[in-house]
Amino acid sequence: MNPAATILERAKARGVMIATAESCTGGMVAAALTDIPGSSAVVERGFVTYTNAAKTEMLGVSTATLEAHGAVSEEVAAEMAAGALAHAPVQLAVSITGIAGPGGSEFKPEGRVCFAVADGSGTRSETIEFGAIGRAKVRAAARDHALGLLKDRLDDC
Repeated sequence: MNPAATILERAKARGVMIATAESCTGGMVAAALTDIPGSSAVVERGFVTYTNAAKTEMLGVSTATLEAHGAVSEEVAAEMAAGALAHAPVQLAVSITGIAGPGGSEFKPEGRVCFAVADGSGTRSETIEFGAIGRAKVRAAARDHALGLLKDRLDDC
């Protein structure tokens, strides 16, 4: 079964509404979920917060966190997911922030993507190094990883 369809089925069975908070994927997770008919029973909204200002204004990410850790960090990913949970009537949120490429730096290389998932029991974050595999592949891999995080969290419910 399609991972997005599995997520929707499980969320619907558990009465869980979902929000996404995306930066480098630009809404790809929300699109994957809403490609499935009936997704409105589960997907409440998606936040595309590509700039730091959008992360702050729409999700409440702290400017101090952005200054201390940078947009591509687990700390910002965690605040994005928690912000989506706080700014939408949902029980589950996932966030993504990263460097899809081309480019990057010695300290934040191309292909580094930070994720977080938040629900009533808290927020968990992680970083995945996809490598310099190209912008489209990094974005697709990040989308798929975020879908996996949602599925795993729903399995824990």
